[in-house]
Amino acid sequence: MLVLVETPAGFALFKLLDEAKLNQVDDIWKEFETPAAARQIVKLKSFHKFENTAEALGAATAIVESKLSKGLKKFLKAECQGQILAIADSKLGRIITEKLEISCIHSNGVMELLRGVRSQLADLVEGLSNQDLASMSLGLSHSLCRYTLKFSPDKVDTMIVQAIGLLDDLDKELNTYAMRVREWYGWHFPELAKIVTDNIQYAKSVKLMKKRVNAPDLDFSEILEEEIEVQLKEAVPISMGTDITEEDMDTIQEFCDQVISLAEYRTQLYDYLRSRMKAIAPNLTVLVGELVGARLIAHAGSLINLSKQPSSTVQILGAEKALFRALKTKQNTPKYGLIYHASLVGQAPAKFKGKIARVLAAKTALSIRYDALGEGQDANIGIENRAKVEARLRQLEGRALGKASGAAKGKAKIEAYDKDRKGATPGLLTAAKAYETQADITLGGGKREKRKKKDQEEEAPATEEPPKKKKKRTQTAEQDAGASAEPETLTPKKKKSKKDKSEEAGASTPLVEEVEAPAKEKKSSKKEKKSKGKAQEEDPALEEEPEKKKKKKKKMMIEEVEAPAPDSRKKKQRKE
Repeated sequence: MLVLVETPAGFALFKLLDEAKLNQVDDIWKEFETPAAARQIVKLKSFHKFENTAEALGAATAIVESKLSKGLKKFLKAECQGQILAIADSKLGRIITEKLEISCIHSNGVMELLRGVRSQLADLVEGLSNQDLASMSLGLSHSLCRYTLKFSPDKVDTMIVQAIGLLDDLDKELNTYAMRVREWYGWHFPELAKIVTDNIQYAKSVKLMKKRVNAPDLDFSEILEEEIEVQLKEAVPISMGTDITEEDMDTIQEFCDQVISLAEYRTQLYDYLRSRMKAIAPNLTVLVGELVGARLIAHAGSLINLSKQPSSTVQILGAEKALFRALKTKQNTPKYGLIYHASLVGQAPAKFKGKIARVLAAKTALSIRYDALGEGQDANIGIENRAKVEARLRQLEGRALGKASGAAKGKAKIEAYDKDRKGATPGLLTAAKAYETQADITLGGGKREKRKKKDQEEEAPATEEPPKKKKKRTQTAEQDAGASAEPETLTPKKKKSKKDKSEEAGASTPLVEEVEAPAKEKKSSKKEKKSKGKAQEEDPALEEEPEKKKKKKKKMMIEEVEAPAPDSRKKKQRKE
């Protein structure tokens, strides 16, 4: 009977000298207390050594998965024909029996025997020391763990977690240091803070300039733009700052050096983070960017943990406080967390940010799982998902109607022909509307319309019936005229008959015509005044008419209106 033992160095075949020991399961361990006692029970027949680590890893993974490797198959064919083989894995024993026709045994006694052989392995195998076995087992165990976890040394997300944390800390420190430099140097040159707004440029200009007196003789072209440089040099002679000593200036300069060095290190760290994100999570980087992707990984703890999260969790990751507060107070839950800072969400209008965040979270979850568990390192899935999210954004904004994807449910719909739908663009092209000039609102438009109406009324023929207001004026004029003409004769009033009323109506028509004539003259005089006023504005040499002439014209107009017609006087005398 032969015993197969798997070691980090290779496969070993031992011959069992006393097969009766397998029945004594409880006492087998006593036979392997010393190397001499172990040699009396088992003896090394042959040893198959692994050539490299890859072969050892392949053999170990095959044994773990209960498979027969090529090296083990050749070794058993050569050494175990017609023999009974004691083996540790019953599944592997069945495969060996089926393929190689070698009978295999697996029992508790075999397991105790293998345990004893491994305890004295260095003494039973010549040329194999305990130190070599320890180093081989350590290297093989690491390789086996990487293989079982699909782990690659290139995909180390711990570096990303540390890098993004350090980047955020550097940003805070840089802002604090920059404000301290501005406040410190502001006592000497306070105008510089308003002229140079960038913190790094401010520190570099302070380091170059030292005291403000040296600014006119220096060249700031490598640090500042031309316009800012001119403003800086113009502000030097009118500065309200105080003088400082050389020791103070040296301290400020050292502080500026620290700010500049921190800024340079920050740029290097950002470049490192961007390269690591492209190597570890290329699809996630394409969708949400390096910083947002790194913050998602850091918040989840690792890329594997993030891949286990559903899209709804990815959407609100980073807004846990707002979520639990909303659930406690029974208000609306947040629509986005860290994913809000992605460029695709920033492009969307305010009313569509929630929908785009939900779509982006769904595509981001798929990309994360491919990055964490997939074997490929390309960013094709991320590019496709980004195109889908952008198409959804255009659809929501009304730029174009979204087309169904290839995995749409149901059959494709055949759209009817529409003349307004042109080319490959899915959007409808509506006809352009004509410009409505009536909808325009202009200043003084109402006055012009009133003037036009008045001109049209003036041009109307005199045969038309006068308005009611003019009739009243004519009647009052007749009454005043009658009262002034015969104030002495007081006769009792009589009721008027229908004939008298008709005669008075016939007599009142010429008065109306007479009244309308001076009214037209008034309107014409108004137009003349307006034309004269315009002429005076154009030519200031012209003078206005004297006030006496104006008063005379008004009196003439009143006399013409108040003068009664001769026919009406005769009729009144007849009636009396």
